Amino acid sequence: MKLTDIDMPKVSRRSFVVGAAATGTGLALGLKLPPFGPDAASAQGAAPEVTHWVVIKPDDTVVIRIARTEMGQGTLTGLAQMVAEELECDWSKVTTEYVTPGESVKRKRAWGDFSTGGSRGIRESHQYVREGGAAARTMLIQAAADAWKVPPSECSAANSVITHTPSGRTTTYGKVAEAASRITPPKDVALKDPKIWKLIGKPVKRLDTVDKLTGKQVYGADLKMPGMLNAAIMECPVFGGKVKSFDAAKVASRKGVKKVVQVGDSAVAVIADTWWQAKTTLDALPIVWDEGPNAKVSSASVAEILKAGLDAEQAFVGNDAGDAKKALAGAAKKVEAVYSYPYQNHACMEPMNATARYTADRCEVWVPTQNGEAAFAATLAASGLPADKCEVYKIHCGGGFGRRGAFHDYVTQAVLIAKQMPGVPVKLLYSREEDMRQGRFHPVTQAKMVGGLDANNNLTALHMRISGQSILASVRPEAMVKGMDPATFQGLARGGEFEWGYKGIPNLLIDHAMRNPHVPPGFWRGVNINQNAIYAECFMDELAHAAGQDPLEFRRKLMKDNPKHLAVLNAVAEKAGWGKPAAKGVFRGLAQMKAFNSFVAACAEVSVSSDNKVKVHRIVAATDSGYAVNPAQIERQIAGSFVYGLSALFDQECTLKNGRMEQENFNTYNSMKIAQMPKVECIVMPSGGFWGGIGEPTICVAAPAVLNAIFAATGKRLRSVPLKNLGYTLV
Repeated sequence: MKLTDIDMPKVSRRSFVVGAAATGTGLALGLKLPPFGPDAASAQGAAPEVTHWVVIKPDDTVVIRIARTEMGQGTLTGLAQMVAEELECDWSKVTTEYVTPGESVKRKRAWGDFSTGGSRGIRESHQYVREGGAAARTMLIQAAADAWKVPPSECSAANSVITHTPSGRTTTYGKVAEAASRITPPKDVALKDPKIWKLIGKPVKRLDTVDKLTGKQVYGADLKMPGMLNAAIMECPVFGGKVKSFDAAKVASRKGVKKVVQVGDSAVAVIADTWWQAKTTLDALPIVWDEGPNAKVSSASVAEILKAGLDAEQAFVGNDAGDAKKALAGAAKKVEAVYSYPYQNHACMEPMNATARYTADRCEVWVPTQNGEAAFAATLAASGLPADKCEVYKIHCGGGFGRRGAFHDYVTQAVLIAKQMPGVPVKLLYSREEDMRQGRFHPVTQAKMVGGLDANNNLTALHMRISGQSILASVRPEAMVKGMDPATFQGLARGGEFEWGYKGIPNLLIDHAMRNPHVPPGFWRGVNINQNAIYAECFMDELAHAAGQDPLEFRRKLMKDNPKHLAVLNAVAEKAGWGKPAAKGVFRGLAQMKAFNSFVAACAEVSVSSDNKVKVHRIVAATDSGYAVNPAQIERQIAGSFVYGLSALFDQECTLKNGRMEQENFNTYNSMKIAQMPKVECIVMPSGGFWGGIGEPTICVAAPAVLNAIFAATGKRLRSVPLKNLGYTLV
C-alpha cells in the first residue's frame, strides 16, 4: 500500500515522511519510518531538519511540528505563532504537521508532552517550543554567516530573510536551510523579551480554518483506505457488566458481514464491508449480558448516597483557615443551602473512532486523540508488539473535551478488532448511541454550604462540604494525595492554578466526602471548576443578600488580598454598568474564579418571563491569562465556552436507570441553539508574568452569573442543575 492510496488530504495524513517526499531538496524529514511500514517508500531526496521543531523547504515554506492536538481550540495556531515568533520567519508561508508519538519515543520525547487537556497546550509548552524556534533561527544565521565568511553577530533575520548588516547582502531561509541542518544546535538560546514580540499577541488568522470550512479536512470518522473494513461495537450498557453469550450464527449470512467477535470481557463487534452493514447486523445480533451487581442503580439511589455524605463525619480537607465550625456555632446569623450537579456527557460531535492495521510485525493506528502518547501506549498494550513496531498518526479531533484525553478504550478496541483481520485496515466507529452510553461522565456531586455572619453582617465563617465522585480515584489513582482527590477542589484551593479568591474569610473549611458510584467519571471540559463555581459564587450571592449588601461590594471586601481576582471582577462590573440601571426587565449577576491559572469573571444580563422563559441578553467576560498569544482566539474560546456552560446549565444531564444511562442521542441530551446565544463582550486583559489557560476557564463563570441574575429578576434561588427540571427554559 502506498502513502498516496489513503483517501485523506495532506494536512491530515502528515507524518514525517510526507514532508520529506514533498520537498525534493532542501530541508526535509529524514526518517526511516513511513506510515505503512518499512515496505513503503522512505524519504525521496530527504535532507535533515533544522531543529526537531522546524523544517524549511527550498521555497521558504516553514513546516512547524506540533505535538499537542488541535480540536477546535486554536492550539495549533498558537503554538505555531510562538515558534514563528522566535524563528523570525514569514508567517504567510507557515504550515504545520503533527509529530508521531513513535518517533518521539525514538528521540527520547524530544517534543515533550503530547497531552492536550486542562488548557495546558500552550501554557506548559511555551518555553521549549519558543526555544526550538530560537535555536533554528540561530542555526540559519550561522549558516549564512559561514557562507559569507562573516561573524554571525553582524547578521540579523526577519521575515525569513537573513541580512548581513555591514554589506547589505541578503539570503533566504530556504537557501541556507540544508547547511543549517548540519550545524550543531545551540545548547542555550536567549528568548525575546515580550516587549518586542511581533507575532505573539497578534490576532492572526487560524491555520486550520480554511480546510475545515471547505470540507478538505478529513476527520477520523471520514477516513477511507483501500480495502478497509468497518466495525461497529456494543459494550454492556450497565457499567461493570460483561458479555454472557451471543449467537453469531444468526447474523453470519447477512450481506457484507466478515466476522462477529467478542472484544474483551464486555463488548461485541461486527466487522463488515460498510459501517452500516456492521451496525445493523450488530443491532440484529442476539446478545445476552451479565449485567452484574449495578443493574439496579438509579439516579435516585446515587442521590441518596451523596445526600448522606453532606453530614458525614469523615471528609478530606481541601482548604481551611481558623476554626469554621466553632465560628459558625457562635454566628449571629447562619445561612444554609444545598446545591446539586448531575452527570453530564462530553457528547463530541464526532463519535469515538480509530482505524487500525495489524500484522504480526507491525501495528498502526490513525486516530483523533487528545494525547498521542496515551494512544500509542494503548496500541502497544493491545497489539502486544514493541514500540519500534507500532505507530500512531494523529488526526484533528471533531471535539474532545476530555473524552479523548485520558481514555483510549476505543483505540484498544480498534487494535483488538484489527488483530482478527491481519493486514487489513479496520475502522471502528461508535454509533451515537454507543458513544453516549459509554461516555466517561462529568461526576455527580452535591454541596452543603453554611455561612456565618456577625452582628455587623460581616462574613466570619464558611463551611463548604462537597459530597460526590472523585475523578482521580478512578482515572489517575497515582495522583491521589493520601486518599484525597486534589482535583475536587478546583477553584477552592489554598493556592496554585485553582486558588480560592476570598482570602478575607477568617474561618474557612472546604472539604470533600468522597462517594464513588459505579459510573466511570471523566475530565469533562472545565472539570470540577464548573460545579464548584456554581456552589461558591451563587452562595456568595446568597450571603450578600442575607447581609443586605450589594453582591459586588460584598465580594470586594473579601478579595482585598487577591488583586488579580478582583481586577477581572471589577472589569466586568464596570463594562456591564453594574450599579447603573439596566434596560427595563433586565437584571444582572456576577461570578469570578481562578481556573487553569487564569483569572476569569463574568457579568450576565437576563430577563425572565412570567412562565419562566429565560433570555440571556449579554454576558461581559474578562480573562487575565498572563500572556495572550492570540487575542482573537481568546475571544472565540470565551464565547464558545459559554455555549458549553449554558447548555449544561439549562438542559444537559445524564440520568441512571437500571444501572445504565438513559440519554442516548441529542433528542434527549440537548445543546443550546444559535438563536439562544447571548451577545458576548470579551475583555482580554493580560497582565504578564505568567501563562494561563484559555479553552476551559470561562465555562465556569457563565452558569453562576446567569443564576445570580435570575435571582435578581425573580427572587428565587435555583440550586439544582439543569434548570429544565425546575421549569425554566432558555429562549
